[in-house]
Amino acid sequence: MSRRSRVKAAEQAPSAPARCTVSVCRGCCCGTPKVPVLDHAAQLADLRSSLADVAAVRPVACLDACEHANVVVVQPSAEGRRAGGRPVWLGLVNDRDASADITAWIAAGGPGLAPLPDILDLYVFSPSRRIREQLGG
Repeated sequence: MSRRSRVKAAEQAPSAPARCTVSVCRGCCCGTPKVPVLDHAAQLADLRSSLADVAAVRPVACLDACEHANVVVVQPSAEGRRAGGRPVWLGLVNDRDASADITAWIAAGGPGLAPLPDILDLYVFSPSRRIREQLGG
């Protein structure tokens, strides 16, 4: 296939809707026995399976917010960002109920498209500017 044909095919291919990105810290404190009350592998697997159709879930290295372990960052979809959504940092996500609340919010649209449920206000924190810039938001 020539370059011109590939470009034309890419232009004609239907684009999938942009999805939220969920970054799950798995660094020095998050995802380790330092947070002993949680099955960390199961948490990541649950997030991946429950959000498979609506978000990209990725484990990331230490986000340098260890005092909030376990940390989950929800980045808006392109549509959510156009609507004013910004990344939401959630800390102390150490139980299945918190993960379920996060999943429900993202399934409803996430940042910029669905209001943050009141229960998730308990988990929201603002990291330093240096840390936010490392993740791109």
